[in-house]
Amino acid sequence: MAAGMVKRNSYMLLHRASSASSPFLPAFFLSSSRNFSVAKNIDFESGITLQEARTWDEGVSSKFSTTPLADIFKGRKIVLFGLPGAFTGVCSKAHVPSFLKHADSLKGKGAEDIICVSVNDPYTINAWAEKLGAKDKIKFYGDFDGKFHKLVGLDLDLTGALLGPRSQRYAAFVEDGHIKVINVEKVPSEFKVSDAETLIKSL
Repeated sequence: MAAGMVKRNSYMLLHRASSASSPFLPAFFLSSSRNFSVAKNIDFESGITLQEARTWDEGVSSKFSTTPLADIFKGRKIVLFGLPGAFTGVCSKAHVPSFLKHADSLKGKGAEDIICVSVNDPYTINAWAEKLGAKDKIKFYGDFDGKFHKLVGLDLDLTGALLGPRSQRYAAFVEDGHIKVINVEKVPSEFKVSDAETLIKSL
């Protein structure tokens, strides 16, 4: 698909970065009135960091260190997927298992790392990742204050589900900080386009 083109069906949002001057990719849900914009690039100069999944004791010993976005994305090809929260239904039963199952295929498509980011503290997401047995193939990071997802335009208010500020459910391919492909669910309770198989077909 040529740069700047958007592939859509009734459920899919698949965007490739264009050369347009706007720093955002328009994202439209075809069967929903809710619109939002996703950043084309991850801003390494924003000062925003992520928190690698770890135990509390590991957090203390590291003096609660965080990871700059450039350390994760700069000069690298990354499969990135985000979800509303650790220990929640679709996230545990479908989203993470999809990327765990297809991790080798994604690596075969050029991904250097597969990263899951959730608006959780790094200790909760670590316990969840360990329960799922996923840490060998997927790297997990907390976005404890939601600033990363606000930066890239993927934040979502889930106060109605008693979750507060969270993120959209999505999957993306990021190259050197440029968001090349992004698939976002119509609503975060669905799991129709943010799975690993759909992303593989896009690469």
